[in-house]
Amino acid sequence: MFSPHNNMGNEEALDYSWGAPVDSKRYEWQLLVGNQWLRIENDHVIETHYCHAGAKGITINTQHGKVFIDFDKLQILTGPLKVQRLSFLPPGQTEDVGWYFRDDQLWREYGSLTSSRLSSSISSKDVEHQFTLNPQGSFTFTVGSASYRLDFATMTQTNCTTGLRRNVRRRPKFPSNTRSLYSTSAPPTASSSQLTNGGYKWEFMGEEGEWTEYQAHVCSFDSAAIETQYQLNPQGKLHFNIRRFSYTLNFTTMCQINNQIGTARAVRRTADDGSQQNSSWDSQPRWQFQDIGGKWKDYSKGRRQCSMSSQDIELEYQKNPSGTVIFTTSNFSYELNFSAMTQKNLSTTTTRSVRRLNQ
Repeated sequence: MFSPHNNMGNEEALDYSWGAPVDSKRYEWQLLVGNQWLRIENDHVIETHYCHAGAKGITINTQHGKVFIDFDKLQILTGPLKVQRLSFLPPGQTEDVGWYFRDDQLWREYGSLTSSRLSSSISSKDVEHQFTLNPQGSFTFTVGSASYRLDFATMTQTNCTTGLRRNVRRRPKFPSNTRSLYSTSAPPTASSSQLTNGGYKWEFMGEEGEWTEYQAHVCSFDSAAIETQYQLNPQGKLHFNIRRFSYTLNFTTMCQINNQIGTARAVRRTADDGSQQNSSWDSQPRWQFQDIGGKWKDYSKGRRQCSMSSQDIELEYQKNPSGTVIFTTSNFSYELNFSAMTQKNLSTTTTRSVRRLNQ
């Protein structure tokens, strides 16, 4: 099983053994041991992470010790083992693939809005078509008035005017039949009379740092429907839509992820009496910065405060503990550097210490 921190930008630990092929799957992850390619059992865990554009790779336990699979290179960086991912598709059917570029803060799919609120002239489907024609070639496209060149050989996107280069990733998308593919354990056998969808409320952390209940008129699943799915498989995942976006709700980590732009939000399950049953923030660390007087203060989200809460920062940290994140207050923009554990004012360059407290 994988470790309790579902860090989409970094390593995951996964125990594995060898097993027989699964006919219903349309992919298979294998390791080359000696001269033989062997299937990795429970490879749905690897596939789940691989489908997220922000995932750098995953660590698995083998008889040769822990090895890290680099998703960009599809290689094991150390040791004698090799890895490959096979696709099994019916004749005439192609795999649904997403193409993503690294924006200032997030991996964004081609065709979606950038941080400057502009969308590119191409979609993932357009990029995949060009890639199929020439996997080592390049082509140009526009975003607003700017032109860019996408190079498949280097997997980079370059601004033709400024020369600014960004990394690019190609990843498969979640299939529509996600329940059988992405559940972390088999659903328990139960008749419908044994299940109950009442007595519990499901909520996500909203923009203003307030818990917001899932409602049927907004989301494709309301609290009752989510509770039913949860009782079928408390260690599984649920995929749903809110307007034009698709999301994944992970019952194990109690976290909701936007599948297009990677934004993650905390989720909780509470009983009708108000007692909290599950939450991703039961024991989450607190993020604080050191004020002018040397006093440590929590990051707090609000209209006149920071654009990110302590929980938001923790989610970004779990994606990439060596990265950075940009946030704003009413007057300034700041960069939080996880490696240096500092916060820098991007206008005045004033730098303050930051700390992460385990609760």
